[in-house]
Amino acid sequence: MFDSPMSVSAYEVLRVAADVDDETLRRAYRVRLRETHPDTGGDAALFVQVQRAWELVGTREARSAYDRGRGTAPGEWGDATAASPPSRPADTRPRARSHGQPGGWRRERYLGLIREWVGRGVDLPDPYDPALVRSAPPEIRHILADALAEEETARLVSELGMGYTVWHDVFADRDGIDPEQKVDHLVLGPSGLYALLSEDFGGPVGVRRGEISGPNVIGSPVTQLVSRARVIARAAGVRFSGAMVVLPDDAILDAITELGKVRGTPVALVARSALTTLLRRGITGAREVGGTELFDIRTRLQQRVRHV
Repeated sequence: MFDSPMSVSAYEVLRVAADVDDETLRRAYRVRLRETHPDTGGDAALFVQVQRAWELVGTREARSAYDRGRGTAPGEWGDATAASPPSRPADTRPRARSHGQPGGWRRERYLGLIREWVGRGVDLPDPYDPALVRSAPPEIRHILADALAEEETARLVSELGMGYTVWHDVFADRDGIDPEQKVDHLVLGPSGLYALLSEDFGGPVGVRRGEISGPNVIGSPVTQLVSRARVIARAAGVRFSGAMVVLPDDAILDAITELGKVRGTPVALVARSALTTLLRRGITGAREVGGTELFDIRTRLQQRVRHV
């Protein structure tokens, strides 16, 4: 979670200034452990976050490395000036069929807003510079964080294999004019048709009354996802088997949290590392598809899907 544009720093988690001495840092870590320990009424997700923060700054060597890069390597978020990665042997494994550009709309939105925020006429050689990103308002950082989350989900679902078809950045606005009204990913395979939301709130989240809750959570992400999936379902004449909200591994305690049905649609929160497992298995109670039905759903979506 510390390599996200939305994440707080390790020092903020430990509630100290970045320039405190080592002993003060150590005392703060012990206090935060006691405050967040589940056995004393603390939040288990925050407890894990405190431990991770200490791993990053708990030794002089680790702290020095963290302070130099604040947990993010140059180019990690998309620096256009970064050197190209070394070439690797071609991956010849069959991939899922993929349509659309994951994260593309949000990246364009981020670039426009970050340039507007910096100011016209100001030289901006690297709009993804970590120091610049972390100084930007939360709403701008959140857009970039979501773009990165969408790209990571796309990478994962592409490895499901040729039995799956994926559509990215799909319009879910009845009028087809508001790109904010979109579903990040549609995934169709033997386990069913799923609508996916890729999110990064920059820290641990919980569940309250079937919705995601947390300090950086705005609105009702689960309800919005289900509502948008219903718009696509009506337009294409298909039925969704379920919906999934994909979150960073450190954001939730359990790799898979099934929320039951929301407006008749089975919903689950899933950590990135468990996403492909859940997509292959399906959400409990979700309707599987196969054979000619799978072909029919794919054809209907291909004819109706519009990308933002």
